[in-house]
Amino acid sequence: TLTAGSIGVASAHDGAGKGAAKSTVLADLVKAGTITQAQADAISKKFEDTKAAHKAVHDARHAAREAVVTSTLGIDAATIKTRLTAGESLATIAGAKKDALIAALVAFETKEIDSAVTAGKLTAAQATTKKAHLTAHVTAEVERVKGPKGEKGSKGFGHKGGKGKGPRN
Repeated sequence: TLTAGSIGVASAHDGAGKGAAKSTVLADLVKAGTITQAQADAISKKFEDTKAAHKAVHDARHAAREAVVTSTLGIDAATIKTRLTAGESLATIAGAKKDALIAALVAFETKEIDSAVTAGKLTAAQATTKKAHLTAHVTAEVERVKGPKGEKGSKGFGHKGGKGKGPRN
């Protein structure tokens, strides 16, 4: 037989997402008397606050990276996004400024890696490894054609034409 706990865990995979599973688990713990409703509320709030903080960091990093691209190319973000969506690569959009764009993005990423080391999120050895592959990675990213939003092309996850959810090939 299914219990409320197993239904909650299953819901994490049925499209309802982790939030529904978390809510179900917390409700079950309150119902069982393991935690109080106030504790469950505090846990939920902490998850929400942490998610918001991570999103803010992600959005700030994205904006900073976008600023590097737009200032290096001298093209506004809306135009770049339109051209990327139309199937152009950043290399094509950059034209003669491709090398300058790659250098600017490598400098940006290097600064990000150094900040991660300073913050204790990466070791010096991990940073060295990341930096060793950085120029090749950024070059491939600049040359990659993304295509219409949502398409993964042949570089999708898993098997079956990029429709699986396994690791990248």
